[in-house]
Amino acid sequence: MAPVSLSSVGDVISQIWTAATTPVPAPSQTWVIAAGLIALAVVLVRPVWHVARHVVTIAHEGAHALVATLTGRRLDAIRLHSDTSGLTISAGKPRGFGMVATTFAGYVGPGLVGLGAAWLLKEGYAVGLLWLLVVLLALLLLKVRNLFGLWSVLVAGVALVCVSWFLSEAVQSVVAYAVTWFLLLGAVRPVLELQSQRFRRQARQSDADQLARLTGLPGLFWVFVFLLVTVGALALGATWIVGPVAG
Repeated sequence: MAPVSLSSVGDVISQIWTAATTPVPAPSQTWVIAAGLIALAVVLVRPVWHVARHVVTIAHEGAHALVATLTGRRLDAIRLHSDTSGLTISAGKPRGFGMVATTFAGYVGPGLVGLGAAWLLKEGYAVGLLWLLVVLLALLLLKVRNLFGLWSVLVAGVALVCVSWFLSEAVQSVVAYAVTWFLLLGAVRPVLELQSQRFRRQARQSDADQLARLTGLPGLFWVFVFLLVTVGALALGATWIVGPVAG
């Protein structure tokens, strides 16, 4: 097997950069709505949701990790489990803004990632969105410390690379819209599930209850804020996604 030359690697990177930074036309309104309906079905159908929810968990724990890093905490490890739960371990002050922000970021993270993705779609960077998600998954992989977590992040990353490299531009664009719809819609259901678990007293260590102990505000208040942010992101993101196509 011939060794891979630096020039060939550079050519690949150049191709990826060109594809990622070149705006592409939005799919037809029919495809955009179809992508949204498929994403909604994935969120609503329980057996499918149980598998797809791992993607939301990756975004959830990634948001914890990003905010922990931005607020000066030391990010030690990320764990993703087969029951769709996850854990992000960071070191720093046990109270204060950094801890509150890090704890808060998880449930709103998928919706805000979806909102950012919707903005990129509005600007025409559907292919760029897919490659950006690949980069974010690669960075996340550096801190994952359990086998299932490594497997789930790798599967998601490889799937996005295959779509971004091998499929046509039109298909890539539809996939980007479907992923964005899923992040926006899929961010809401875990918040509702959280409150259902809290109502049955099955989530005493949830992010909402940790925030209650950190701030003195009740856990229900934080669940409401999570819901407000995720529903708001869905509403605004849907406007950005459908607006250019409808126009």
